[in-house]
Amino acid sequence: MAGFGGGGAFNQQALMKSFQKIQNLQEEMEAARVEATSGGGMVTAVVSGAGQLVSVTINPEVVDPEDVEMLEDLIVSAVHEAQEKAAEENKQKMMSITGGLKIPGMF
Repeated sequence: MAGFGGGGAFNQQALMKSFQKIQNLQEEMEAARVEATSGGGMVTAVVSGAGQLVSVTINPEVVDPEDVEMLEDLIVSAVHEAQEKAAEENKQKMMSITGGLKIPGMF
């Protein structure tokens, strides 16, 4: 087979192992849970490693029927922060496997 990269022989087995590692990491990320809070811990959001919302916990003290808008903002903030944390963790883990090589669609 033709050379790959710096003139070394293309190693299909090594490539397959790398893809398996990436697939395993993606499965781990799906199972992972990332938590973030807003309002000093008044709202907690948990997302999967893939960034999907899993749960929201609201401290009863923050529930004010006269100020629902503030509660909505706290929820959005907590969810957004948790999603950003999950994305950053995924990016770091993927970069450790790919050696910094950016693979389109992976992160």
